[in-house]
Amino acid sequence: MKIDLNGVMSNTLQRSCTHFDERLDNTDISLLVIHNISLPAGQFGTPFVDDLFMGSLNCNAHNSFADLEGVRVSAHCFIKRTGEILQYVPFSKRAWHAGLSEFAGQTACNNFSIGIELEGTDTTAYTLAQYKVLTSVVQSIMQRYPKITPSRIVGHCDIAPGRKTDPGDSFDWRLFFNMLEQSS
Repeated sequence: MKIDLNGVMSNTLQRSCTHFDERLDNTDISLLVIHNISLPAGQFGTPFVDDLFMGSLNCNAHNSFADLEGVRVSAHCFIKRTGEILQYVPFSKRAWHAGLSEFAGQTACNNFSIGIELEGTDTTAYTLAQYKVLTSVVQSIMQRYPKITPSRIVGHCDIAPGRKTDPGDSFDWRLFFNMLEQSS
């Protein structure tokens, strides 16, 4: 995968999400955050994650969506269980994925991070297709944004401890980093 100067990945379905803004400093992209999401919780293959990121979620579609009314959230990318990837926000822009967060003494991680959502839960194993696509995407990101190194790839739980738990115990960090190392 190639990433152009605007932060858009080639050969990836682009979605016109409006939940982003300009980065304060485009040269400071130095952190990658891995998340998980499923809507409703634990259900995969629904249109609801896309609806949430696109700002069109019908909060009456499921009783668990009531607390999502008015929420404006996004990620740079979403990797489905099949390995299909959608890009919602160019990497050069600031997606709204991290919330209240801190990494290495720096707060407001959205300012300097890229957020990738995996379709999943903290307790359901991710698919091999997801790991393969994630590895490929992260390789491309690290080439385009060299301040992102393996030590600067974290889970949402690492930048918002006590508030967030994703990508959860089901994410196999060892497998992911081995795949990343083997593919470089």
